[in-house]
Formats: sequence, structure tokens, C-alpha cells
Amino acid sequence: MSMGAMNRETPLWRDANRLLVAVEEAVRQFPRYHKYSVGADLRRQAMNICRLINRAVADPPNRLRHLERLVATVDDFKLLIQLSKEIKALTSFAQFQILSELAVAVGKQSGGWRKQA
Repeated sequence: MSMGAMNRETPLWRDANRLLVAVEEAVRQFPRYHKYSVGADLRRQAMNICRLINRAVADPPNRLRHLERLVATVDDFKLLIQLSKEIKALTSFAQFQILSELAVAVGKQSGGWRKQA
């Protein structure tokens, strides 16, 4: 099984991918002022989460380092979600809830993986 195939079968990858898609959908609806500031940061962080998961799978000798960065990136992402809610960039509480739940799921899974490593 290739690393890419193994990566896409894990619940962590599935949830991170859902998070990335949810961020894209949410940012598309942001007011223009927020779309290119906090929206761009959210998109970048969501993509970094996916990249770090991929690196942790593909680079076993450096897995712990990638997982440490992943956990920190998810924490930063959670702060951005909260900020997006506070500045009313998100168009509904439902968007906030979806992003928060996915971020918490990714955070728990990545933290558990880090503990195992």
C-alpha cells in the first residue's frame, strides 16, 4: 500500500480533508474585507494541517517533529476560528460549529498520534 493510499484511509486524514473543504466553503462567503485577511489565514492553516499529516505519514524518521508541528498548527487554527467568530467573518453560528467540531476532532486525533509516537 502506498503512503498516499494509507494516508487517505485514516480518520485523521478524512477529518482534516473535511476541515479543508469546510474552510473553503466558509471563506467563500466571508465579507470581502475578511476574505483576504483572516480568510486567507484560515485557508493556509487548513492546508498546512493536511500537509503535516501527509509528512508525518511519509517521513517516519521525523514523524514526531511533524506531529509536534501538526498539534501546534491545529491549536493556531482553533484561535483563528474563534477570531473569525468574534469579528463576524463567519456568516452563521452553524459555520462556526462545523469548523470547531472538525478542528477539535483533528486536534484530538493528532494529539493522540503524537503521544503514541
